[in-house]
Amino acid sequence: MSPSATKFASMTPRNPEWTISPGQTGYLKAVQAMEERVGAIRAGTAPEWVWLLEHPPLYTAGTSADPADLLDSTRFPVFPTGRGGQYTYHGPGQRVAYVLLDLKARGGDIRRYVHDLEEWMIKALAHFAIRAERRAGRVGIWVEVERGQEAKIAALGVRVRQGVTYHGVAINLDPDLSHFSGIVPCGIQDHGVTSIWALGHTPTMDDLDQALKEEWAGVFGQAV
Repeated sequence: MSPSATKFASMTPRNPEWTISPGQTGYLKAVQAMEERVGAIRAGTAPEWVWLLEHPPLYTAGTSADPADLLDSTRFPVFPTGRGGQYTYHGPGQRVAYVLLDLKARGGDIRRYVHDLEEWMIKALAHFAIRAERRAGRVGIWVEVERGQEAKIAALGVRVRQGVTYHGVAINLDPDLSHFSGIVPCGIQDHGVTSIWALGHTPTMDDLDQALKEEWAGVFGQAV
């Protein structure tokens, strides 16, 4: 972005740009795009950004990842990442939402930001009659499945650089759940993973995107 680029101060922090990428976006390409946008947001030359996409099958390792939780290092590519958290899986059928916000302009409260990301996913999942909840001591969003067992339906991992958030959340619409078996997701061994479709609901990815858009304003402010 050139020094003469248009400033977007009037668009932040309450009116982010939304992008939905078709197909599958490579992980390194996504990270590069996010890092460039973080700098532009900090410089005031671009608005905040919510980026919805799907990745090809891959594993990512957060800053707290235990190598012992990578059960099959040859199954899919493994990418170290600067976000918080442990190992997670991304792949087709999973909606990844990368959220780049000027946290400094929004008060700087990282705990509140994480809570808001969780609330956003909970409210979006409620569109499909899914009761999703937080669980103390467990990262992510959880639902009750058969026989009173609980499983994770959504994950989150965030990073903040120069006061701007990036990385974000992932909601399982209809991924191949067997792909999670190459890791211990988020270091939690006693509970499995599930998806919206595995729970018997069959919305499209477009339906999920619309739910996320509709719930944005009630959590973060400013309708899209």
